[in-house]
Amino acid sequence: MEFIPPADDLSSFLSILPDKLRAALEKDTNGLVEIVLDLGRRPEARYHDRHTLPLADQHVTEQDLNNTIARIGEFSGDNRAGIERTLHRISCIRNRAGKVIGLTCRVGRAVTGTINIIRDLVESGKSILFLGPPGVGKTTKLREMARVLADELGKRVIVIDTSNEIAGDGDVPHPAIGRARRMQVSHPNQQHAVMIEAVENHTPEAIIIDEIGTEEEAAAARTIAERGVTLIGTAHGNALENLLKNPTLVDLVGGIQTVTLGDDEARRRGTQKTVLERASQPTFEICVEILDRQTLAVHREVGDAVDQLLRGWKIHPEIRRRDESTGQVSVLQTDQSPVAASADGLSPFATDWANQQDTFLKIYPYAVSKGQLERVVKTLQLPVSVVKTIDDADAILALRSYARSGAKIYSLAEARQIPVYVVKSNNVPQIQKALREALHLDNESIGSVEWESDISDETEVALEEARQAIVKVTDRLEPLELTPRRAYIRRLQHQLVERFNLTSRSVGDEPSRRLRILPPTSAQQNLGYI
Repeated sequence: MEFIPPADDLSSFLSILPDKLRAALEKDTNGLVEIVLDLGRRPEARYHDRHTLPLADQHVTEQDLNNTIARIGEFSGDNRAGIERTLHRISCIRNRAGKVIGLTCRVGRAVTGTINIIRDLVESGKSILFLGPPGVGKTTKLREMARVLADELGKRVIVIDTSNEIAGDGDVPHPAIGRARRMQVSHPNQQHAVMIEAVENHTPEAIIIDEIGTEEEAAAARTIAERGVTLIGTAHGNALENLLKNPTLVDLVGGIQTVTLGDDEARRRGTQKTVLERASQPTFEICVEILDRQTLAVHREVGDAVDQLLRGWKIHPEIRRRDESTGQVSVLQTDQSPVAASADGLSPFATDWANQQDTFLKIYPYAVSKGQLERVVKTLQLPVSVVKTIDDADAILALRSYARSGAKIYSLAEARQIPVYVVKSNNVPQIQKALREALHLDNESIGSVEWESDISDETEVALEEARQAIVKVTDRLEPLELTPRRAYIRRLQHQLVERFNLTSRSVGDEPSRRLRILPPTSAQQNLGYI
């Protein structure tokens, strides 16, 4: 049965406004986006075509604000409220004492047809991340996707509705989300906990979440995706490249790690010996950048796109546009991504195998990233399969921190008479080296890729310290000093800091010379550093 969107219910929206403003608005509500009421200023109406219309000559008074607040629900921890059983949203601005001195009253509309442009992506069952500036329709698309997945595709869908913006205010969700269920969040800092609770308690097939913005929420998103649940969400950032420079959210697209190449490989690539690589499989398989309300850039393989960006290559996503008058979708540019193997800088060598059936190896990963392992196997076309249980395995690939002397994994391996191969960390060169050993390959068999044997423990610790410091500096907007390190390690830390658009300086004298990471330029001006 075709879905008929409920009315915008502008009467409920207008009823919360002061009488003098309501009369002025009733003359022109077509394309109305929001009403702005700031104490001591003239009230304004904003429209879709970006023009602003003053609603009265008189300034907004404290009584006007109080009368409006009295007609809406309670403000939550993120300073948002709503009107029950509608999609309208009211956000407040407070002074230092916590008193409300401004309101942004935004019209909520249930719009159909907004996901026709990405219908094929929604039906693919893959996790999708939406990026784009405020006001381009991210939440509107989430709302319609919830309805399509639940009603038309028959999925078990749960909406994590932190601000009640997707399914409206009140205990009964708005009909625009169809049969999808809605879980409300008592406070914004509990959003990640509710995400995990949804998976553990309510057996969803798809989870929809708006505004992933913290490290805890990014970690919760990865947990959900690894449990086989389709995840559809939005994050702060205009484009995929912006997300790579956000240390809090970069894990959504695979994260970043520093890798040291061998001399030959560095010369072959024409790069420095220390380069940045994607750390793991992306949480979201597809990324959609919303350029405007009718135009999208689609990255069908997020992992490949991130690899290209980290190598300084220009990416060419698929560009789609929807004609607003006819609803027809056209592809303005097709995805021109290079083959994944080329992006990895790894050369397959399947031709080296005379009979793959005779050499096929089943490996069980123990605390090693399954996604990273599968990536190496697929890219190099190795005669290896990754199995889910030890009983099916011919060998075990274990992370060293979980496989120290006396660890239980050795007794399990001994009972099954299978070998254990150990890697120091979850990165490509380490896994590649272990697979080479497991398959009894010499260095030449693995193609032209040569990696230095290991990054020292001290270097790994130093780079992890720098990564955590980058997150703290970005969140707190305060400078932070690291532990004193040797010169070549400080250089690696400098390079990692630069990747996230921050600056750093070496301070102090040897042997106490160390890195000081500075906040973004605007924060430095406020703190008097520049």
